[in-house]
Amino acid sequence: MSFKCGIVGLPNVGKSTTFNALTKSRNAQIANFPFCTIDPNIGIVEIPDHRLEKITKISNSKERINSLITFVDIAGLVKGASKGEGLGNKFLSHIREVDMIVHLVRCFDDPNIQNVNNTVDPLRDLEMIETELTLSDMESLEKRLDKKNKNKISNSEEKNFLSEIYKNLSEGLDLTSKINSYDKKLITFASTLSLKPKIIVCNVNEDDILKGNSHVDKVKNKYKNTNVITISADIERQISELGNEDANDFKKDLGINESGLDKLIKVSFDTLNLNTYYTSGAKESKSWIINKNTTAPDAAEIIHSDFKKGFIKAEVISYKDFINFNGENGCRENGKLRIEGKDYVVRDGDILHFRFNI
Repeated sequence: MSFKCGIVGLPNVGKSTTFNALTKSRNAQIANFPFCTIDPNIGIVEIPDHRLEKITKISNSKERINSLITFVDIAGLVKGASKGEGLGNKFLSHIREVDMIVHLVRCFDDPNIQNVNNTVDPLRDLEMIETELTLSDMESLEKRLDKKNKNKISNSEEKNFLSEIYKNLSEGLDLTSKINSYDKKLITFASTLSLKPKIIVCNVNEDDILKGNSHVDKVKNKYKNTNVITISADIERQISELGNEDANDFKKDLGINESGLDKLIKVSFDTLNLNTYYTSGAKESKSWIINKNTTAPDAAEIIHSDFKKGFIKAEVISYKDFINFNGENGCRENGKLRIEGKDYVVRDGDILHFRFNI
């Protein structure tokens, strides 16, 4: 399992620079004018995982396979995007395909970088983006709920859910806090932008990366129920151009402990309620992304559907025990390998081996 993050924001807030830095690529065109990005740029990145590195070393695996995260650099939205302004309808369709929305907002003052508005105001920018997403959702829901629609919804539960979402949106309610209370299948069916998990990323100048600034403070005060992180797209660009050792020295000189990519991945896992488990052997060590509270058979299905169909038991070693007792053999000898059944809820960091029979 991997997940896809869509980076959205107004033109010239640093989306393409951030995308290139996060993906260590030059796939995204960068220029100082609106609508520089029209078609979305897609970058697939290995998720850095120090636990997997240690597991691979202890198992002496021939190959290490990290989980992946996909970043989609979606073109800049403008006021009226829901009505097609600035190619808005096309941009909004790209957002519907991602698992999570990353709102990148400009929190820096620089007269040399063109701004679509006269002043820097991240709250205004966020409100503008949210308004366009809401209007797009309402238009979509109106069409689906229209009695004249040839493809009208027959399932009453689904129809009632769409009606509830439409009512909440029309009343100006923020649905972010309600996401976890809705059934995931209904959320997927609704396919609304307003129900997608989101993170707000404040793009600041290099001088403000440690303490932030008044723009960042305003965002954090307003969006207390949303994960907000601060990065500097320019710093991320410089880190991406350095080797690992030089990048670490550069971060130390700046006084930062982790890159923007590390921050974003950590907060993404929290926002999407994700965990990681591992499989390990002589051939390969691999990480697998699962939802929290996933049972062993469902975790096995991610590897192959037959693993769930024929599930018998799961051999389980905690990450801590795997490290402390130097791998699987040491854990067996010291009674740290457990046999768990179908009801076992996989914990973050578990090393698993599935027994199955088809």
